[in-house]
Amino acid sequence: MSPTPGTPARICAVDTYDIRFPTSRELDGSDAMNPDPDYSAAYVVLRTDAADGLEGHGFTFTIGRGNEVQVAAIEALRGHVVGRSVDELCADPGTLNRDLIGDSQLRWLGPEKGVMHMAIGAVMNAVWDLAAKRAEKPLWQLLADADPEWVVRQIDFRYLSDALTPEEALAVLRRGREGAQERLARLLERGYPAYTTSAGWLGYDDDKLTRLAAEAVADGFRQIKLKVGADLEDDVRRCRVARSVVGPDIRMAIDANQRWDVAEAIRWTEALAEFDPYWIEEPTSPDDVLGHAAVREAVAPVKVATGEHVQNRVVFKQLLQVGALDVLQIDAARVGGVNENLAILLLAAKFGVPVCPHAGGVGLCELVQHLSMYDYVAVTGTTEDRVIEYVDHLHDHFLDPVVIREGHYTAPTAPGFSAAMRPESIARYTFPGGDFWAADLRTQKKTQKKSQEQTQKKGHAA
Repeated sequence: MSPTPGTPARICAVDTYDIRFPTSRELDGSDAMNPDPDYSAAYVVLRTDAADGLEGHGFTFTIGRGNEVQVAAIEALRGHVVGRSVDELCADPGTLNRDLIGDSQLRWLGPEKGVMHMAIGAVMNAVWDLAAKRAEKPLWQLLADADPEWVVRQIDFRYLSDALTPEEALAVLRRGREGAQERLARLLERGYPAYTTSAGWLGYDDDKLTRLAAEAVADGFRQIKLKVGADLEDDVRRCRVARSVVGPDIRMAIDANQRWDVAEAIRWTEALAEFDPYWIEEPTSPDDVLGHAAVREAVAPVKVATGEHVQNRVVFKQLLQVGALDVLQIDAARVGGVNENLAILLLAAKFGVPVCPHAGGVGLCELVQHLSMYDYVAVTGTTEDRVIEYVDHLHDHFLDPVVIREGHYTAPTAPGFSAAMRPESIARYTFPGGDFWAADLRTQKKTQKKSQEQTQKKGHAA
């Protein structure tokens, strides 16, 4: 329904979906802390009454149970969004970001952390998707073309000014414009370096690890990652297998997914040092800033990487201030969306720490490629020691899926944030009433009934 002539187009609906994929059945995504994840998305669509019919799509990532809680948190934000002017919202997304973070009652549920903050991220990512579509640009290019002053206005510098001021951020962005057009051309020609985790899920046996690691090298990846942390003897064997397959010149990172205490992280990483791990990822609690610093000091030259579960820009600030990490891993759906990730990118740029995003989840590759490409073109101007994580499943559910060529992300050219799922995927995997889950429930009931009948028959025979 179009607006009355002469009236501004507005957000007229906020639709949410609980979408879950049964990845636990093949152990895709399995690690020491999450052995049976069902990759899921708390998904939001901002619908407008604009004549162009464009919509904003966004989501935050979970791994199954509790996804309905994340959806409910997104729904709690509806009152802040419905009725907003589309033109004003797309011209200055930061206005909504400030309103969402500043809601005094919702803020009590955080503040700026956890389920509520991730819900804000989903909504803000949908706003940026809509803004990029209306500008007819992929998000990375919308940001790269934007005036530095405008980008700075999108960022909340509260709690950051002791580490990064608006003036310092503006200086970084102005320097980033130098040579930006040449880098844009190189990005479109070559893409952005990637590494793959697809070979290294903890539930895979050695044959599958061997096959997938060899395929990764053949496909042009110069770095792979293995999940570790459940059993040291098993990790030693798996690292030995992987290193023998990829050879000495391919970087091999390891990821503990927060499994260890500090002393255990040091001991375990030292035990795997013979396999020349490039980094140890999430060696301990993502909230333990000083713990990460202690691990980093002890395990050098193995690098320390973290970020996928860091809850906000303030914790990232502290990690950088105390020198607790070598590699900063932003996540497009963990913090409060694009606005907050802009702040984190600029913090990393000021401290000279490379950003290598986390993307091990449904849709995360699609989103975070835009942030890294913007960082390359218009912030840091380099891809040295920078790679984006890549996993090779669930991309077919998106209208604008990532494209990997010779171990590089191909720069997306379609307008938007690459966040829109295929309607048929939404219909099939919405939980619990989607086609897949409804059929799965019927199968479970039949199996349960058959099991009960067999038990009764055995009882009668006895």
